[in-house]
This record gives sequence, C-alpha cells and structure tokens, in this order.
Amino acid sequence: MKMTFPHIIENGLGEKLIFHALEHEPDGDRLVGENFVVPGSGPPMHTHWLQDESLTVVSGKLAYQVQGQPVQYAGEGETVVFGRGQAHRFWNDGDTVLHCTAWIKPAHNFAFFITEVFASQRAAGRHQPEAFTGAYLLTRYASEFEMHDIPPFVKKAVLPATVLVGRALGKYTCFQDAPPAVVA
Repeated sequence: MKMTFPHIIENGLGEKLIFHALEHEPDGDRLVGENFVVPGSGPPMHTHWLQDESLTVVSGKLAYQVQGQPVQYAGEGETVVFGRGQAHRFWNDGDTVLHCTAWIKPAHNFAFFITEVFASQRAAGRHQPEAFTGAYLLTRYASEFEMHDIPPFVKKAVLPATVLVGRALGKYTCFQDAPPAVVA
C-alpha cells in the first residue's frame, strides 16, 4: 500500500488513527503514529501474528488485557507492549478521549488491513465490518491477523464460503491491488 503521511483513518465509532511515518530499520519497518479513542471504545481481542505493538498513553486511561490474564491499566506516560502472537485487547476506561502514541513493527500489511477494516466499519455503521469485506480481509490476511470473538466454525467454513460468494458477485474488484499476505 502506497501511503502518504500523515495517513488518517476513522471508523466512525470512536476510534481514530494517524500514521505519521514508516521508519526503515534493519530488522523491519516500524509504522509510527497515534490513536484517539472515545470512552468505552477500542478493538476486541485480536492477535498480530507477525508484529509487535506498542502504546504509550499521552492522556486518558488505557485498560488492556492479554488473553487469559486479568485486566490491567496504564495511565499518562506509561507504555504497554504486546508481542507478536500475543492475543490482546484494549479500550478507553476513562471519561475523556484516550490519546496514545503507538508503533507497529514490522509494519507488513497492518496499515492496509486496518484502513480497510475502519472503512468497512464506517460504511456498515457498526463495530463489525461489512460481511463480504470482513470475510475477505480475515481470510486473505489470516497469517497476519486474527479476531478472537469469531467462532472457529465461522473462521474455517463461513468466512471462506462468504469469500467465494463475494468473488462470484464481483464484490472484490476494489481489492484487485491489495498487497499479498505475508507468510512467516
């Protein structure tokens, strides 16, 4: 994905990301930016299989949870790092907008994936992306990202079937230049 900076995306449901730069480093590109999250909002339990993610609280109260562990909190000036392959979620647990600086490394397809997820959420007007788009993204980029709230049967059978129907209906012409998935 060719991107100019700053690259700003919003899901229409209280989350805004601003990507400021892609820093080239010997062990992989680092995508740096910031996020703004309204009270109660944040992504559900998910995994970045190939990336580490860091959030540093600028203002507000960050609640976060690593799968299987209790909820924890971070305040202004505190940093939380989620290692690749570590299922996690976070949300704004305060009563003002949560503002964090952030980075993802190596960047791989994160900017493309989350840009398309946010656009689909905004179009659908709900936290779940539109069905065909969600199925496409979660199937194509399964080696990079996983959403844990989706039942295994849906991941293994329904999403691939939805992609087949979507292809037959011509739903994916907008993804003809989508980057290939990264396989570890």
